[in-house]
Amino acid sequence: MAKRENEGDDSSSGINAALTDDVLRVVLSKLEREDERDAFGLVCMRWLQIQNSERRRLRARAGSAMLQRMADRFSGLMELDMSQSVSRSFFPGVADSDLSVIAAGFPLLRILNLSNCKGITDAGMITLGKVLTNLQSLDVSNCKKLTDNGLVAIAKGCHDLRSLKLEGCRSITDDLFQSLSQNCSHLEELGLASCFKITDSGIICLVHGCRRIKCLDVSRCGKVGDAGISRVAEVCSSSLKVLKLLDCCNVGDKSILSLANSCHNLETLVICGCRYISDESVKSLALSCYQSLRILGMSWCSNITDLTVNWIFSNCRYLMALDIGSCDNITDSAFEGLICGDFESDLKVLKVTNLPRITVAAMNILLESCKSLDYLDLRSCPHITKLDCEQAGLQFPDSCKVNFDGSLVESDGMVDLFF
Repeated sequence: MAKRENEGDDSSSGINAALTDDVLRVVLSKLEREDERDAFGLVCMRWLQIQNSERRRLRARAGSAMLQRMADRFSGLMELDMSQSVSRSFFPGVADSDLSVIAAGFPLLRILNLSNCKGITDAGMITLGKVLTNLQSLDVSNCKKLTDNGLVAIAKGCHDLRSLKLEGCRSITDDLFQSLSQNCSHLEELGLASCFKITDSGIICLVHGCRRIKCLDVSRCGKVGDAGISRVAEVCSSSLKVLKLLDCCNVGDKSILSLANSCHNLETLVICGCRYISDESVKSLALSCYQSLRILGMSWCSNITDLTVNWIFSNCRYLMALDIGSCDNITDSAFEGLICGDFESDLKVLKVTNLPRITVAAMNILLESCKSLDYLDLRSCPHITKLDCEQAGLQFPDSCKVNFDGSLVESDGMVDLFF
């Protein structure tokens, strides 16, 4: 039986004397809500110490001194979130000296979020790579001072890395992928959005060793094209579920056909702004992934017509979110696929912005067929104004947010989660 601590204080009286530390840990594990776990620590000093030792997650904004105190209290911490807001930051923010404290003070750390910590450099990454060898997830998005040197140290030291997010790290080049390929064979999620210097060569090198990729985001990486994406489709065919190619201007039908041929478990595909993609490849993909596809974003794909959208509506029974904004060829006929489908659509989010050729007739079909709709974006649709819908007697579900007005550059947090 585990030894009871603090036997001389008030906590040793009554029932508390019969409760071992192991029993108290079991009680704490049954408390799911954060406020309940906090209340547990208010009972007495002994209970507080147990709560501290069992804490696994922490979000903090603290300097080195406070981080050291946290390390002394929360010895079993496995997840630490030090991220800063994109629009706001506090001075001086997270620095390399703080990363030294984190490395020494939280040896069990598995997940570390440092996104938007603009002050950290390669020196801090090198420290983490040497000490936090059990790290599985690292987010350094928009840490603009980081280069290949620091992240190579992470790759060499953290062989169990599963998730690496580098969005906005514009100094990253193909050189990093050689190290990831050689050392991080368990890598499943890689975020490279706006890493402008990476090319097809780097992506091909990456998947030579990282063959379990589930989620890959190369949005706004203009030097990545069909060669790299086709190779990802071939090598990671059984694992790939999420692929984001927003504004990848060199991605065309060859990439999508490769996905259709190999990746039958794909759940999310974002090809918004890929202007060279046409009906042929998207229809092939939808045919191949009609049971798995949940999210499809293809706004500004100017070659997409009613043919493909109609087929998607009538066959992709589990589709939850679709963006066909600014696809100029789309008309009311595209929505007739909703009638042809022999199932009730699960569609929750639909963006049909800037479609000059659709009318309230399309909305009537949509409302008849999609009972689970939560968000409908109708901005810049000249023939579907709020007044037009009212005059046509359309009844949107009470739970559905309908966006008629505003600039197309304005984003919605709910929709951003999908696309």
